[in-house]
Amino acid sequence: MPEIKLQQRQKALLSAQQILSSQLLQLPLLNLEQRIYDELQENPMLELAGEQKDTAGDIITDDDSFSDDDMPDSIERFSKSSLLKEPEQASPAKESSDGRLNFTYENAPQERFFQAVQHDSFDEQLLRQLALQEGFGEREVLIAIEILGNLDPDGYLTEETDVILAGLERSGMEVEEEEVERVLRKISSLDPPGIGVRDLRERLLVQLKLRESSSEPAAYSAAFRILSGFYDDFLHKRYDRLLKKLDISRTLLDGAMQLITALDPHPVEVFHDEGGHYITPDFIVTYENGELTAVLNDRSSLSIKVTEQYQGILKNRKAPKEEKQFIRFNLMRANDFAAALAIRRQTLLKVIESLMKAQYAFFVSGPEHLVPLGMKAIAGDTALDISTISRAVNGKYVQTRFGVFELKYFFSSSISTDEGDDMSSKIIRQYIAEMVKEEESLQPLSDDVITGRLRDKGINIARRTVAKYREQMQIPVARLRKKIF
Repeated sequence: MPEIKLQQRQKALLSAQQILSSQLLQLPLLNLEQRIYDELQENPMLELAGEQKDTAGDIITDDDSFSDDDMPDSIERFSKSSLLKEPEQASPAKESSDGRLNFTYENAPQERFFQAVQHDSFDEQLLRQLALQEGFGEREVLIAIEILGNLDPDGYLTEETDVILAGLERSGMEVEEEEVERVLRKISSLDPPGIGVRDLRERLLVQLKLRESSSEPAAYSAAFRILSGFYDDFLHKRYDRLLKKLDISRTLLDGAMQLITALDPHPVEVFHDEGGHYITPDFIVTYENGELTAVLNDRSSLSIKVTEQYQGILKNRKAPKEEKQFIRFNLMRANDFAAALAIRRQTLLKVIESLMKAQYAFFVSGPEHLVPLGMKAIAGDTALDISTISRAVNGKYVQTRFGVFELKYFFSSSISTDEGDDMSSKIIRQYIAEMVKEEESLQPLSDDVITGRLRDKGINIARRTVAKYREQMQIPVARLRKKIF
């Protein structure tokens, strides 16, 4: 007989409403718009509301109530003032705000119009150039299409010629290897040059050959020899070895290096931005007349509402039971979705308000006044969980008078200075970047020297920390930053 045991367990279960709220919270603005449009297509209980001119800022509290069938179509504008002591770094703001910090939130900024532009694809632009080449017919174009279809995102041909031949054979074309190589040479000389090559060295050589007529002969010859026979020494900047192997002067080596470094190792990147990849800020923060104003760029979530046209069917006793069940189910989904959008707005408003308080000096005076901040501090100020703060800032951007910043930018660790103050690690990264920018090209600063200069500023950090920050900023080591002159 099987043994029967009685056990008691505690298990945390999330409701469907909580899951939906979490999913919507972590979506950036453009993804949120797509999610709303998808929901409108799937749920007949939701509909687009009329054009709204209202602004929003009041945060709905637990005491606010509205029926599930009648979601609010607008949220009244409000201006909330709180007496806060301004940080010493933000003293310029005192002249107009006399110690008072005002927060104003608006949910519906002015509509912005973007003209849609039609762009030819990367392949289409190359094929158009090939069609203008002398002796280039339909057969060669078909070979080129097969080649372009086998390029990687950086424009390199990573497949063997046999793969291209097999692909053409499946299309009913019998092609010789020499024909493919001839089309490849044509493609590599198009604009931008260096497409369809197999490695970076071949790309640089192709681009260098196209500059032969416009280059100084001695410098071109030295550059060609470097890329052809001493590429590894060039890659690792072993200038002394190159001088000995090439038996040339430093002046000539410098001219050759200038020719090579003027070449483009990533020509395809010019075409990757052809569609215009714009960052749409979720918030717009302005500072005028001593007042910080946060605009929640959330037009789409205010443009839906729960429809009322099916209410009559629910009240009709003669209506089929299946129809009523369908309406009730989708009506519940619609109310949950609309409520989740409202919760998302509340959460984002709380987070941006707390960030504006914590990073007041940044929004008023600039990035050099960024203070150390952890998500735990924002969570404590907003009475939200740290995981909720993480979802709220993930992929969200704010437009300020100093540029557009990801919300994650405002969170950084702290390092104590000799004066006992806490300094943001991002400020230290800026110091390192400035030192590298101002260093002498013949004697670039090592990590030890940078560490010593930071200590002179009262910032005591280890050399390995400097190396970590340098690598995070993609700054090479001192040996690779060294130049000939």
